[in-house]
Amino acid sequence: MTTLATGTLADVGIDAVALKPAEVDPARAVDLDVETLAVDYEGREHVPDCETLATLTDHAEVRLTTPVRADGYDPLGDDSALDAVPEAVDRVLVAGHGAYLTATEAERAVAPRLRAAAADATDPWVGTEGIERLAMAVGGTQYELLSRSTDRDLRALRAAGFDGEVAVYAPLVLTGDDDAVLDAVGDYAARRRPVREALPDDARTDSAATGRARDVLRQAVGDYALVGRPETVADRTDQLRDAGADTVVGYPARGLGPLLG
Repeated sequence: MTTLATGTLADVGIDAVALKPAEVDPARAVDLDVETLAVDYEGREHVPDCETLATLTDHAEVRLTTPVRADGYDPLGDDSALDAVPEAVDRVLVAGHGAYLTATEAERAVAPRLRAAAADATDPWVGTEGIERLAMAVGGTQYELLSRSTDRDLRALRAAGFDGEVAVYAPLVLTGDDDAVLDAVGDYAARRRPVREALPDDARTDSAATGRARDVLRQAVGDYALVGRPETVADRTDQLRDAGADTVVGYPARGLGPLLG
């Protein structure tokens, strides 16, 4: 497994690391050389406890993703889960992925809840996926998911006069090994509609992909993730900043090990 052998996360342009607590122990992130940690939401059972979050704040700025439609985080209903969030932890406000919501929660209106949560939060990041216009209207740091159009979208946003903060989120794989990259993010890229439509039927999406499928995936992982050797990723994050991004957030798709060395 290739580690970050040269330089630091900052050297490759990564300002923040996103933690998926269903996949990694967030407590290990205290050893990352990064200024910001963003904890993703993968269901109530995976939210780190207050003690863990407080420990992380001793080492970095910490942001906790809170789905505004979910019980416990609903600013227009039950927001009791926020009582267990340390004061030093900032928030990432999202509508909430359907996979982590009940049928009742998924039916709740997003707009009034997002506005209410933003009014109550200090310097929130607002997840834009699927609610781009609403997120823009709410304000806060716009939290974008890297895609094929991100550079173009950022340039258009800045050209239109938007001077707010923008953070870009992407899976991160620091290795030049194509097989390792495909095993880590091939399936992730394959779920994107343009990639799914370009792939042959029943194609493998990991290192076992061959022929046209492999060619499509090798291109796609660079569109939807930050992959390659450190210098390659550094060039890509520079491009994102040139386009208008303020913060680049990397999700370690192979776990924390390769980033800890």
